[in-house]
Amino acid sequence: MPNILILGATSAIAEEVARVLSIRGDRLFLLARDATKLAAVAESLGSPVVGFDSADFDDAEANGGRVTRAIATMGGLDMAVIAHGWLGDQIESEHSFEHAAAVIATNFTSAVSLVIPIVNHFETQRRGSLVVLSSVAGDRGRPRNYTYGAAKGALTLYLQGVRSRLYKTAPLVRIVTVRLGPVDTPMTRNHPKNALFGEPRSVARSIVHAASAGPEDVYVPWYWQPIMAAVRSLPERIFQRFDFLAGR
Repeated sequence: MPNILILGATSAIAEEVARVLSIRGDRLFLLARDATKLAAVAESLGSPVVGFDSADFDDAEANGGRVTRAIATMGGLDMAVIAHGWLGDQIESEHSFEHAAAVIATNFTSAVSLVIPIVNHFETQRRGSLVVLSSVAGDRGRPRNYTYGAAKGALTLYLQGVRSRLYKTAPLVRIVTVRLGPVDTPMTRNHPKNALFGEPRSVARSIVHAASAGPEDVYVPWYWQPIMAAVRSLPERIFQRFDFLAGR
């Protein structure tokens, strides 16, 4: 049975991913910030969960040790999913460097501090899958979320470099970037919903599939790939004229 580490396991999407994996019989170790919620998730998943622990991933220097302990508890690692994130408050980030730095730390710096020990472990054993949840917000700067988007864009770029680094030395290691479109979860509770919003269970199934098959840079739901290709292609002066793209 595969050993799988899920980081940010109490997010709505990560919990659904864990549920899909538990149903197929994988062994899970869960890490997340909220200890009470994490315990409830672990209990609901049952025996596939071989361990769990609370963790503030913004304490980046401690993340390597957390990964090492999780691997030791499971007796190995076949797959990891990095699923934590924080939208923050865009307006506040424009006036407070402290808030902007916190958004960047959660969405980029802390993720990198987890990627490094996981990738190094996979490179040593010459196999494994790392799935990292990025965002379509990282494809183009938009006034409504450009601080969060900048952090996710940096993460996407970082993972491109990791893939290229491992291309020759560890070709059986998959580094999967999932560029998520908006999903109907508590994280987006205050956002007006439309038909483009994904549903957590369907999104989770796509994420699990991407871990082992298909391209290593994937849009979920799939329809965001052509949408973002069009958005990226617009010259900035034209892009700025459309309120649904460049508005708040």
